[in-house]
Amino acid sequence: MSIREISDKVNSLGNAWESFKHVNDARLSEIEKKGSADPLYMEQLTKINNALDNQKSRLEQMEIVANRPIKEIKSFGGIQSGIVSEYKKAFDSYLRKGNTNALDNIELKALSVGSDPDGGYLVTPTLSQRIEKIVFEASPMRQLASIEEISTDSLDIIVDNDSAAAGWTTETGSVSDSNTPQIHKESIAVHEMYAQPKATQKLIDDSAIDIEAWIAEKVAEIFSTTENAAFINGNGSGKPLGILQYTAGTSWGEIEQINSESDGAVTADSLVNLYYSLKDEYAKNATFLMNRSVMQAVRLLKESTTDQYIWQPGLAAGAPDTLLGVPVAQATDMPVAASDSLSVALGDFKRGYKIVDRIGMRVLRDPFTDKPFVKFYTTKRVGGEVVNFEAIKLLKLAVTA
Repeated sequence: MSIREISDKVNSLGNAWESFKHVNDARLSEIEKKGSADPLYMEQLTKINNALDNQKSRLEQMEIVANRPIKEIKSFGGIQSGIVSEYKKAFDSYLRKGNTNALDNIELKALSVGSDPDGGYLVTPTLSQRIEKIVFEASPMRQLASIEEISTDSLDIIVDNDSAAAGWTTETGSVSDSNTPQIHKESIAVHEMYAQPKATQKLIDDSAIDIEAWIAEKVAEIFSTTENAAFINGNGSGKPLGILQYTAGTSWGEIEQINSESDGAVTADSLVNLYYSLKDEYAKNATFLMNRSVMQAVRLLKESTTDQYIWQPGLAAGAPDTLLGVPVAQATDMPVAASDSLSVALGDFKRGYKIVDRIGMRVLRDPFTDKPFVKFYTTKRVGGEVVNFEAIKLLKLAVTA
């Protein structure tokens, strides 16, 4: 990937944005003069909007490829690389033929590498990294939130969300007790997520097929879609608890919702109000989260006092799009603009939301239930909850509460 190719994409993105502003300014001028604008303006804006999204997406993919490190795996669970290589060969035999003898022998050499009392075998480290890498790149919540790996069924964390009180006194003045900070204990459980790709035994027997890569592609796609939906909208029952499922409010366990003062629409003033509802310590590391259709609508907005666009595309390599100077991330599972919808989230998600991964993924080979296909029942355990309710705010597209 050459620097010139990336530079050309950046220039194309900048040109598209200038065209977008020119057409939208003409539309707004016609509305001001005549009370309405030619519908062709919106058609043009829609086309440029789509071009902006496509150019930005291609630029991000090029940067990912250019910056992706090549990692050499030297160990796995404390086991030397020689055994990892042996395990990979044995695991490939298990995937293709269902042969467990080699895996069982390795278990004797290195306990726990392949053993799993729940059935199946732990995936090889290379396969695990492939899946995790694709999931991470595809899921904005995994890029924004904090992530912790555990080897148990839940993560217990202590949250100190209060500050101590202080006062003034004189040399002989009386002193009363000050407020004592309250400490909360949070327990984030992990939930099992699964995928079950299948292929014919004939295809699997083909030595030219990289069976691990095939599984990684199929599994990572559905894992990413499933878990990201849960991080946004999950109800916490057998899945993570998403940021949109908390009660509105400012108390512990609630997320504040800021009204847009416009039914079903995002306004520039409402985004400003949303931004300033966040404390300074969270605002400096905040990110806006919204879906693609809302992003396209926000690009049209101008700040009322300066008449400047509040959206700016990231024109430097690696630079994100910004809204009011704050980075913007696209999340398909965020709601489209509608009456009373929570279509925009803003927060320091690194401090506000915790994703918990249980170490290890399992694959259970099933050649029996759907002959002539072989199913690969692949499971992963993940949890997620808000751990700092002050660090996240939501925009509700409504006039009143």
